[in-house]
Amino acid sequence: MSTTTITKPEHQRPDGVHDLRVTKYGFLLLDNFSLIALSAAVDPLRIANMIVGRRVYDYELIAPGGQIAVSSDGIRVLPDVTMAESGRFDAVFVVGPNPIPRRGIGSVLDWLRLQARHGVALGGLDTGSFFLARAGLLNGYRCTIHWEDQDVLMEQFPKVTVSNHLYEVDRNRYTCSGGVAPLDLMVHLLGMPPGSHSLAARVLELLVAERRSHEQHQRTSLRQYMGAEHAKLDEALQIMESNVEETLSVAEIASYLRVSQRQLERWFHERLGKTPAQAYLEIRLLRARQLLYRTAKPLEEVCARTGFTSMTHFATRYKALFQISPSVDRRRYQNAL
Repeated sequence: MSTTTITKPEHQRPDGVHDLRVTKYGFLLLDNFSLIALSAAVDPLRIANMIVGRRVYDYELIAPGGQIAVSSDGIRVLPDVTMAESGRFDAVFVVGPNPIPRRGIGSVLDWLRLQARHGVALGGLDTGSFFLARAGLLNGYRCTIHWEDQDVLMEQFPKVTVSNHLYEVDRNRYTCSGGVAPLDLMVHLLGMPPGSHSLAARVLELLVAERRSHEQHQRTSLRQYMGAEHAKLDEALQIMESNVEETLSVAEIASYLRVSQRQLERWFHERLGKTPAQAYLEIRLLRARQLLYRTAKPLEEVCARTGFTSMTHFATRYKALFQISPSVDRRRYQNAL
């Protein structure tokens, strides 16, 4: 892959970058890969090369076969090499797709195992962690994945420690969640040897981005769906998200926040146009839909894990919100994969 290299004046280069050795990264593009995840990972490397004044971070796009890779938004990308043609990498990142395929990935898993045997560091962007886990390459490691697929990873791979952090670096395994989180991961790696903290800081400066800690948690879409922009209200929604199976009363939530129940209800009405109970119910039903889509848990378990004691009540509430029954919704989603 070719890039334009611009030599910066000596005084503009961060300290400690003159003698950097070349590090080669590979990005494995699977069908329906996340284009934003790829861009967020590659651009920091391009910027780093521009700062240093030479190509110290080399990277290639890899396809499983000879085909053009198509992203989840339909944009077609011509890879540099196939898995069979690829050379030696310092690290390989699986750029995960959405949805995650369940079949036809055997050759990808075998190739990843081969890379591991050769001592190559392995990473997963967005849903890429799933493929590393399927290949048995995350057993005993700490990793993360896009929040929508955390339950899948925890359910299917009990030997893997799954966090809700933006990214995880555990020895030679580098994983991150979706969206622009690969930017945070790559900046972290740029600050590690053979890179430098000053180089990573300069990359962030040029990308007009702020450093985010690996300990920062993903903010799930449930609170974003509610659109809260109020500290106490956001905290109330966070409490609801954290207590989906064993639900709390509105009075208990208000007490925890040290506000009156009336004040809490006023905030919900003014900001969200609904009562706390209505918002809580939506959070639980959104969580139920996530479990239906992303796991194989039976309906009865989904019902119980989202705080419903009656299947009839669960199905009625679910259909009222989504205009479709839970069983039909799951079947429709699976048939679309």
